[in-house]
Amino acid sequence: MTSPAPESPLAAPQRKKLFIRTWGCQMNVYDSTRMADVLAPLGYGPAETPEEADMVILNTCHIREKASEKVFSDLGRLRLLKTEKEQAGQKMVLAVAGCVAQAEGAEITVRAPWVDIVLGPQTYHRLPEMVARASRAAGAQIDTDFPVEQKFDLLPEVNANQGPIAFLTIQEGCDKFCSFCVVPYTRGAEFSRPVAAILAEARRLVAGGAREIALLGQNVNAWHGEAPDGSTWSLSRLLYALAEIDGLARIRYTTSHPRDMDDALIEAHGRIPQLMPFLHLPVQSGSDKVLAAMNRGHKAELFYRIADRLREARPDMALSSDFIVGHPGETAADHAATMQLVEKVGFALAYSFKYSPRPGTPAAGQPFQVPEAEKDARLQELQAVLRRQQDEFNRACVGREVDILWTGPGRHPGQIAGRTPWLQPVHAIGPAELAGRIARVRLTDAHPNSLSAVLLEEKELTPA
Repeated sequence: MTSPAPESPLAAPQRKKLFIRTWGCQMNVYDSTRMADVLAPLGYGPAETPEEADMVILNTCHIREKASEKVFSDLGRLRLLKTEKEQAGQKMVLAVAGCVAQAEGAEITVRAPWVDIVLGPQTYHRLPEMVARASRAAGAQIDTDFPVEQKFDLLPEVNANQGPIAFLTIQEGCDKFCSFCVVPYTRGAEFSRPVAAILAEARRLVAGGAREIALLGQNVNAWHGEAPDGSTWSLSRLLYALAEIDGLARIRYTTSHPRDMDDALIEAHGRIPQLMPFLHLPVQSGSDKVLAAMNRGHKAELFYRIADRLREARPDMALSSDFIVGHPGETAADHAATMQLVEKVGFALAYSFKYSPRPGTPAAGQPFQVPEAEKDARLQELQAVLRRQQDEFNRACVGREVDILWTGPGRHPGQIAGRTPWLQPVHAIGPAELAGRIARVRLTDAHPNSLSAVLLEEKELTPA
């Protein structure tokens, strides 16, 4: 994902330009926004391109295959730009942040000594100090610690002007230690932000124009936050409190773990109108043997039961998931179990990948690695079914009248774009003034990755 650094209301008179390139999950998008907030008091405003920037941050992700090589490739191009600026008497600060920085900080300084700052996901609240040190001293400034102090307590107030859809991190880190995943090593142990801080940030976001808030966390449904009275709230109780905020029309949360889908949270989906009928719930495999090898801590039967209960609580519930094929030791029978789960549960959307080793994770050294050709064949078979299910879900929506949250202009003149309750992109002919509002439409056509619609009437945003 490439975008200019977000604007911030916290900025001092802007004399310098900041460009942030973001890879990976929505939590990285949130982190990029917060880094822009942190640097705003130093006078950094958003740059549209690296060429016009005084500082460039690569906010990286280590989940996908060859993630670090993509970062080093980008750093090679930025080295030329940095040299050009130096020859012209200008200075460009170059920083690598995120999970690749956390996992490979020392390697970055060896392979790319022109990098000024390397910082992990838990230390970007220290970014102003690191920028100051980088301006005074030669050599990279590295901070990939897991500090004792909580970074959220040290950050400025969030930039409230994120638009109609805003993201709010409520939980970070992971204690699950799935065999294939680097997150516990790059993001640290699970941490839940306190109730008061979350509600205050949510109110600021709504006051700034947000009509939908997506709660973020590596294991967001594991959130257990401290309330002002000293009690501990679960995610379900937090959702009820968020639903009482005037003007907040939609609530989502991602990413969840099946082990943390408790009864109260499932029940909340049937009781809170603002909680959208779409849930991303990664299962990874339909084989109990593979789930055990992955250290997922649950069996396929739990996922079947959760899917059934969610649809009982909310009949229009649509599910999304993640799948990994070819985990070490996966057999043809194990893959068939995954295909069976997909067919029985049915998904409106899903993400699927071939297993690829991550250094330092348990699965990387396991025997019985599946040959690449077999992984390719299994992935193609899985994706064909998932694509069919997505198309079927989208086509089944045609003819329905639904409420759309409009987010901005569409790709073509006169179009406006938005999202359905099930997170599908929608476009229609309509006035730009609808952005940030909810209007009812009739869905008319299904396309590979979006839906067409015609406007019916506007629906005022009032508390449910």
